[in-house]
Amino acid sequence: MFDLIYTIPFHWVIFLGIIIALLAFDLGIFFKNDRELSINESLLLTLMYVTIGMAFGFIIIWLYNPNEYEACAPKCNVRSAYDYWNAFIIEKVLSMDNIFVMSVIFGYLKIPRKYQHRVLFWGILGVILMRGLMIGIGTKLVAEFSWLLYIFGAFLIYTGLKLLVSRDSDEDIVDIGNSKLMLLMKKALPLTEKFNGNSFFLREQRDGKSVLLFTPLMTALIFIEIIDVVFAVDSVPAVFSITLDTFVVYTSNIFAILGLRALYSALDAILNKFKYLEPALAVVLIFIGSKIFIADLLGLDKFPMELSLGITVGLIVIGVIYSIYRNSYDEKNKKID
Repeated sequence: MFDLIYTIPFHWVIFLGIIIALLAFDLGIFFKNDRELSINESLLLTLMYVTIGMAFGFIIIWLYNPNEYEACAPKCNVRSAYDYWNAFIIEKVLSMDNIFVMSVIFGYLKIPRKYQHRVLFWGILGVILMRGLMIGIGTKLVAEFSWLLYIFGAFLIYTGLKLLVSRDSDEDIVDIGNSKLMLLMKKALPLTEKFNGNSFFLREQRDGKSVLLFTPLMTALIFIEIIDVVFAVDSVPAVFSITLDTFVVYTSNIFAILGLRALYSALDAILNKFKYLEPALAVVLIFIGSKIFIADLLGLDKFPMELSLGITVGLIVIGVIYSIYRNSYDEKNKKID
């Protein structure tokens, strides 16, 4: 057992230690009892998770050696940190779509707000494992077949263009009740609409037999896990277009996802005020997808990391600022009318 621990690289030990501490704080201290977060609490927790996520980039600079068996100049650590920050910011913004779907799922299943955080906590644990599996497989595939990066790039460009074209349509309205996934779950799983406190299971007597049923909390948990796999089809290729470093890809994904639980509680206060964040994200996806093609056209090994991070942050900031401007403009027009 101890021999296995000694074989784990120190940067992975630090990362896992931080994740375990955050999860323990979350469930064991802050949410020891089921309760509903206030908007102020959720915003403070979101700020905490974002700060920790961004600060991890400095840990990469200090401790991480991407070339484990070669001398690594400080510059390569900085390059890895830039890639991490770029990936973290993109993943954080992409996760907004997850929040919208979570809201629809909880609303359809009528899950009390005080139990929603419990579902999200266990959902995040599942995501940590699933993302690790997907990233591990993806890294191996790209290492063997480098041309996959061009397919990922083209897919991101297509996704970004689709977001821009369809953002004013009604195509994105999610009907959970009539979705194929929900209909399949109703047929294949022992679901019940009854709650059993904060438990995921409920025992009930049917035809003289004790039957174990899945409460709406378990239904929501399964739905969230499957939906995350669907969203990962967008987010994981986006990070692979930035770096193929497994450590950077995985840590940026997990730190971006960890704050979702707190951010979800401030959903109404945040997302409605940033209406133009989605088109900004669409342009970011187009840019990230096109980087590999631009680098080839310019004869570069890789798109400059500083420029990539600057453009990504700049586009998102423009989306936020324009959203605030439009909100202010619309409010003034309402008062005039």
